[in-house]
Amino acid sequence: MSELSEWEFGVEGNYPIHKAVVKVLPRGTRIVRAESCGISAWTKTAKVSVILSDGSPKRYFLKCASGKGARALAEGEFHSASAIDALVPGLVPKPAGWGDYHTGESQVYFLLADFHDMDLAAAPEPVQFTAQIAELHRKGTSPNGMFGFPVPTVCGIMERTVTWEKSWAKSFTHQLKDVIKYDNETNGPWPEYDTACKQLIHVVIPRLLGALQSCGRKITPTLIHGDLWERNVGIDMETGEIVVFDPGCTYAHNEMEFSTWRCSWAYHFNSPIYMRLYQRHIEPSEPVEEWDDRNRLYSIHPYLNDSAGHPGSISRQIAYNDMLYLCEKYGPLDSLARYSPEKDVSVTGAYLPFVMTQLE
Repeated sequence: MSELSEWEFGVEGNYPIHKAVVKVLPRGTRIVRAESCGISAWTKTAKVSVILSDGSPKRYFLKCASGKGARALAEGEFHSASAIDALVPGLVPKPAGWGDYHTGESQVYFLLADFHDMDLAAAPEPVQFTAQIAELHRKGTSPNGMFGFPVPTVCGIMERTVTWEKSWAKSFTHQLKDVIKYDNETNGPWPEYDTACKQLIHVVIPRLLGALQSCGRKITPTLIHGDLWERNVGIDMETGEIVVFDPGCTYAHNEMEFSTWRCSWAYHFNSPIYMRLYQRHIEPSEPVEEWDDRNRLYSIHPYLNDSAGHPGSISRQIAYNDMLYLCEKYGPLDSLARYSPEKDVSVTGAYLPFVMTQLE
């Protein structure tokens, strides 16, 4: 069979559609137009207009990726969105399916979901938004009572290790080791940083996160979106409803959801109103007095994920400084440098746009 025969003909627009995509659509659906749509650092995306078998029009959003993390991106997002949609219908674009196809030398993985025309600049209304996230966390209990996820998921293009664990400290350590590895592959060795990473993994995490499941304390593995920052939250232009997208779920400690809200690129969610309103629904875990330190620890994951995806990003230095803070408090080591408040964006209030975090 020739490669040309694998593509759908008679489709208007500038985005070619492979027949593998047609197979995940409802039976009798006819694609009439496909156009490139949106901007993504890691994927190619399109708006696909179809006519359903009953003659009604519908639009889908198509995301295609190849290379590193592509399968986990498509399959993981499909299962993530399916899990969220089952718990809080309408919060995510309803997924239609995922699959793969070959084009030339590349294997392409794709995700198809309902299309939403969204405003990404407007801040989500705090009361409604925090209530929806709290609802997701309350309802999204792990199927086996453990931390992890049934299939690999990603944050950006960085694949998460989501093997099932009873210990949250071990589960988070897997994910942190992932981004440390990706970051080192991108930015090269840094001995002082490597020492801080080891101290964080071997001493700080067992103490800080271990406390959540010791002395009679318990935490429930909770379904989290996994990458809940401003550019993954929009307002539907037709309904005015809040829509979150690009999930890379895990069953985790619910507080990990807010790791990006502390980051230097946060511009809505760094407002304390969002966290305070959320905590009216779900209170901080015990020990309550260590909530901010846990939040600092969790924020190291998105910082290093950003650093791994953007060579030279200042995010690596911010993460390193946060490691030093936590090591000084929970695992002092004489060979480590000192934490610097002047480099701490949670102290200085500095805002560094996500796409502008490159060192001079």
